[in-house]
Amino acid sequence: ALEARSLLEADGIGTSVVSMPCAELFAEQHEAYRRRVLPAGAVRVAVEAGVRQGWDRWLLDERGRAGREGFVGMEGFGASAPAGDLYRHFGITAENVAAKVRSLL
Repeated sequence: ALEARSLLEADGIGTSVVSMPCAELFAEQHEAYRRRVLPAGAVRVAVEAGVRQGWDRWLLDERGRAGREGFVGMEGFGASAPAGDLYRHFGITAENVAAKVRSLL
């Protein structure tokens, strides 16, 4: 995510990276805080070395509607290899994250 941010910023595209290691803890925060961290109308892309399950709550707009959201992560299970190989196999790369953001602008 940070490498993708560097690529986007180099092209003049302002970005914010939000680390969310515990979605449940984030959900417990005051709504005003959550809205500052994830402002309405912003492009939202989740990067996860796993499946999309659970991310729609934070990717969709405040009314649960699809907006300008994307996901870069695994689309299936059962692969076994070194982490770097799996990241490339599933497209979890800075270049793909940056491309996903650009496609949503």
